[in-house]
Amino acid sequence: MSGLLSTLTGFVKIPSLRKKLLVTAAIFAIYRFVAHIPAPGIDQNSLKALFSSSQFLTLLDVFSGGTLANFSIMALSLGPYINASIIFQMLTMIVPKLEALQKEGDYGRQKINQYMRFLTVPLSIVQAFGIVMLLKNRSLISIENPLNLISIIITLVAGTIFLMWLGELINEYGLGNGVSLIIFAGIVSRLPVAFAQTATTVESSNLTNVIIFGLMSVAVIYFVVKTTEATRQIPITYARRSSIGSSGRQASYLPLRLNQSGVIPIIFAVSLMLLPGMGANLLSASNNPQMISLAGQISANFTPESAAYNAIYFFLILSFTYFYTAVVFNPEKIAEEVKKHGGFIPGVRPGKSTASYLSYILNRTTLFGGASLGFIAILPSIVSKITGVTTLTIGGTGILIVISVVLEILKGVQSQMVMHNYDKFAS
Repeated sequence: MSGLLSTLTGFVKIPSLRKKLLVTAAIFAIYRFVAHIPAPGIDQNSLKALFSSSQFLTLLDVFSGGTLANFSIMALSLGPYINASIIFQMLTMIVPKLEALQKEGDYGRQKINQYMRFLTVPLSIVQAFGIVMLLKNRSLISIENPLNLISIIITLVAGTIFLMWLGELINEYGLGNGVSLIIFAGIVSRLPVAFAQTATTVESSNLTNVIIFGLMSVAVIYFVVKTTEATRQIPITYARRSSIGSSGRQASYLPLRLNQSGVIPIIFAVSLMLLPGMGANLLSASNNPQMISLAGQISANFTPESAAYNAIYFFLILSFTYFYTAVVFNPEKIAEEVKKHGGFIPGVRPGKSTASYLSYILNRTTLFGGASLGFIAILPSIVSKITGVTTLTIGGTGILIVISVVLEILKGVQSQMVMHNYDKFAS
């Protein structure tokens, strides 16, 4: 509570933080305003009825911030950009030129981001075409000629590009990661609907279901906070020399976060888990009986409450946790930096031995952190089977992302407050 109060005080007292907050709030307002502008030619009433009858589509709408249920010009949301990001982060691990470009500092990151933007456009076109064809086959959208189809696709692609630009504005002038904050804003805007649906279900359930629901909510919040804030302290000893020539040692610690990747693995995993359901919806519109049968099998196995869905979801979160941790934390580089500054881990030789030791510790902490993150993500599905409150399956992952993003914002604000106080003291 004291940390939250100090953060709120920092927004009031520090002009730079106040400016970042106002810029972020203004971008959120623009995003939510544009999200309510519908694309042309859609039957809104029939579309809402379709989404209300499918739990998968409802889950998809939650992560689009409600832009898909009303077929907004931002109906694609940031899905194509996230997919492009996943593709390029994987390519940097296997393509030497991209790996070398990534090591060139800020210039390399800007070039890779530019390539990601270029890839977002064709991915947006493909996804927009698929969604429009799906709605057309269900007689939910009227397309009179090819020009009409092209105009709708261009509108949807432009909405994604505009949303990507808003996210980059938040990166540069706002409070944190633009993609995470945009998804955060979309989920928060849909949480009241999920809570209202849950409250209606709870009213008709027994006391046991109410208690389990409350305990699950508290457990999710508690474990998310704990896994996000937990660190493993690695002791580092630095040799130092005093003014009279005698040598000594200075102890320090290298903090390894239990979850180095934050909320990114969940966002990536959700983006991939939505693809089979979208493919099944496209196949179901076919006139081929075999395609329709295949679509039914995919839909049955990739609903949020199915065992296969949760098993794959858990595996993807764990895999992306390892993958993103390998991207953001390099044991060899850390070991070289420690050695360069005359430091060493007690009982471990500097250099390669230190890198191997850090990798060993990192693999263990990442396993526990990724498994905890995956378990928390699928916990609502497990509890929903016990209680029958199906809205938990939708709200659980959303709440997980919201809490993680809020914690990242608080940590970023607190670090800026420390720098501000240091600069004030130094001056």
